[in-house]
Amino acid sequence: MQFFTKVDIKPFDKKIDHRAPILSLGSCFADNIAKRLQRAKFTTTASPIGILFNPESIARAIERFARASHSEDALPTADELLQSNGLWYSYDFHSSLSHTNADTALSQMREAVMRGAEALTTAEVVIITFGTAFVYRLNASGEVVANCHKQPQKLFTRQMLSAEEIVKRYNTLLQGTLADKRVIFTISPIRHLGDGLEQNSLSKATLRVALGEIVSANENAEYFPSYEIMMDELRDYRFYADDMAHPSPLAVDYIWERFGQAIFSSDTLELNSRIERILAAVEHRPFNPDSDAHRTFCRRMMAECELLEADVPSIHLDKEKEYFRGYL
Repeated sequence: MQFFTKVDIKPFDKKIDHRAPILSLGSCFADNIAKRLQRAKFTTTASPIGILFNPESIARAIERFARASHSEDALPTADELLQSNGLWYSYDFHSSLSHTNADTALSQMREAVMRGAEALTTAEVVIITFGTAFVYRLNASGEVVANCHKQPQKLFTRQMLSAEEIVKRYNTLLQGTLADKRVIFTISPIRHLGDGLEQNSLSKATLRVALGEIVSANENAEYFPSYEIMMDELRDYRFYADDMAHPSPLAVDYIWERFGQAIFSSDTLELNSRIERILAAVEHRPFNPDSDAHRTFCRRMMAECELLEADVPSIHLDKEKEYFRGYL
């Protein structure tokens, strides 16, 4: 007897392994997946300029990274900074890059763009997670902002992008700036309750329609159904965090597991398991760290680290080896 509908995910024809540099952009769910990729020792850069929720802001970030890889003129300047409540900020950057000192804020933003430019240049795979189709435009200029920085609502006009606008924007990117990248799109399962449930549903549906057309029109674009997994397989409220909007850690772990099954080869899955065993050993608190048994265990784990690095030279376990070496 089956008590839920399982999302049927066709395994991706082309797999991802540890040799492929990855750039992850988008909502905080993109950060969740990126952290799991980083934990599994994939070369992954996550949201260099911070969390981005809507397709337009993600597209603008990609374009800025591309320009910055060729010219410093694309880096933020002091003219872009604004000040409010003692903080210097920019509407193109997440609040995590704001600062009480203007020079520090600008330096952080410039470094973030340079990180993004380098990651975009080297990435073979770009993972893009759309959170919402709603955008906020500055009334003064009509520009879409990536973050409102808690500024008065009267400064902005809220608008929902149409599927046609999103399709046109990303077809241009996929056939231009991202033409040599493999791009995996997802829709964040995080519910934007501030929009209201009806508007949230309309927003997610708009994103899904747009991505259906984008993936059909571009051979280098693929879709992973993280949103559908949350809605159909994990639809019970026990799979949500206390805010009833974000997936719980257990839900994210499950979506990560389904992601791996679809996009990693059996060899990569086995390698991930080997890495996880090493990480679990590091995180395990020894009952008696001074015992001969624990020193024997650490020597065995050191050998495991060295064997894994020999098998896959792109993986480095320096921190893990340092931990085990500390008990020898």
